[in-house]
Amino acid sequence: MIQAICCGIIALVAVADQLIKYAVLHSSLTAGENIVLIPHVLQLRYVENTGAAFSMLSDRTTLLSVVTAVVIVGGIVLLLSGRIRSRFLNVVIAMVIAGGLGNLIDRVLRHFVVDYIEVLFVNFAVFNFADCFVTVGEFLLIGYLLYDIFKDSKKGVKESDGE
Repeated sequence: MIQAICCGIIALVAVADQLIKYAVLHSSLTAGENIVLIPHVLQLRYVENTGAAFSMLSDRTTLLSVVTAVVIVGGIVLLLSGRIRSRFLNVVIAMVIAGGLGNLIDRVLRHFVVDYIEVLFVNFAVFNFADCFVTVGEFLLIGYLLYDIFKDSKKGVKESDGE
């Protein structure tokens, strides 16, 4: 059941991401142009990103596509294997896959990723809906792994104290 939910999350996020990017591409915005949504807080700015987060590895579209595809396939195999018992962890992995898939579709079809969300109150990169899922998923994954590590280490301390 959780695998079906995760597949639904992946499909829903990837489709929503592509629909939003389609709307941005077919809007009146040109590269670098912006529309203020909330003054001093948020605006739309159309950017063609040929790299990864913060434009790292710019113009390495093939490398980024291959690495992303490997991560997506590995994540899907892991999800479908049923080896992950935690529903939370299954959903977190689905979030990362979904965001990665949304950006991979861009790289394959356009040779760049469409970015359009710009936060104005901090100096931060322009990003997109898929990036939100990758980033939040990665933070949740790190948090889950840290919790799991410390939970096990505390359990070991309690067991040794009891001897």
